[in-house]
Amino acid sequence: MSLLLCVSVRAEVLHLATGDDYAPFTGKVLPGQGMLTQVVRASLAEQGTAITLDWLPWNRGYLKAKRGDYDATFPYVRSAEREAEFLYSAPIYVAEQFVFSRADDHVELDDLPTMIGRRLCYPLGWQPPAAIQQLLDQGVLRRHSPLGLQECARLLLLKRDDLFIADRNLGDSALRTAGADPEQFHRSRAPFQSNTLHVIVSRQHPRAAELIERFNRGLEALKARGEYEQLIESYVQ
Repeated sequence: MSLLLCVSVRAEVLHLATGDDYAPFTGKVLPGQGMLTQVVRASLAEQGTAITLDWLPWNRGYLKAKRGDYDATFPYVRSAEREAEFLYSAPIYVAEQFVFSRADDHVELDDLPTMIGRRLCYPLGWQPPAAIQQLLDQGVLRRHSPLGLQECARLLLLKRDDLFIADRNLGDSALRTAGADPEQFHRSRAPFQSNTLHVIVSRQHPRAAELIERFNRGLEALKARGEYEQLIESYVQ
């Protein structure tokens, strides 16, 4: 009986959702479907768990995971609203947020007067950092929300938007994918905030705590063997 139970557990398949065009983290056409897709797969495989992965618009995937239509979704930053609805895994990546603007029109967050009236390009379904959300609430910034960060890079070049905010690796990847010359853009002198990215499971899921614990065990095992660092470094390079 114990052997049958063990085989049953190891044969389990979890159903996950994520969004496309979030290079280098997730993307259908990226190697391994993205850096963090590889991390998630490997962490769960470490625990004997396979996954299916559906690619949905970010808002739709989030709402379906919230309802329990999916066992989990990723990668998401912490927010008070989300924490009321989801359990979070241990961090799967630490993202340093930078401001990207045009080389001929530098934008720095510490120069508030230059921010007034600017158009922020921030993709649909993404949760702005708290400092940026405050500027939006105050009317200092106006938000435009296309479907992906690559579109933000193109819109900055067309001067339809003024800035976007992203992790260094994510922003640089978006510029490359959009075919933009890096010299046409300015990245802020220093990161203004660090965020952690996570796998999240709806609190409505009957096994939410168990799934998060299982994922965390697998992630820790990858890190202990140095495999996590190898996955990250292969993309950063």
